[in-house]
Amino acid sequence: MIRAAVLLPALGLFACLSLPAAPASAAPDDAMQMPSPAGKSDSPADADMAKGMATMQHEMNAAPMTGDADHDFVSMMLPHHQGAVAMAQSELRYGKDPAMRRLARAIVAAQDREIGVMTAWLKAHPAPASTP
Repeated sequence: MIRAAVLLPALGLFACLSLPAAPASAAPDDAMQMPSPAGKSDSPADADMAKGMATMQHEMNAAPMTGDADHDFVSMMLPHHQGAVAMAQSELRYGKDPAMRRLARAIVAAQDREIGVMTAWLKAHPAPASTP
């Protein structure tokens, strides 16, 4: 049986390798856009997954960049993790495969813990004051 600790990093690497790189001439906002999933489906599961992805992307794009790498990292990772939870919850609502449902439960648990860490960090480290 493949354990989540082994599968998750591999899935992350696959996701990074499978996304097209933004062109060098792309504006910063263009570089943040994710490609739309291939093909269209009218299934409730796909609509649920697309909604979670759209919310995640919107929140990531809305995260203010402050110039503080630590703060900006957490500001971007929070919605990213929340999107992973939303997608995993969609799997739990609609998925049938026992292995994928176990993986989705593991993702929710891990991401919820990390969301807690990041939320606490942001409370302890407010955004730097912007300079005129």
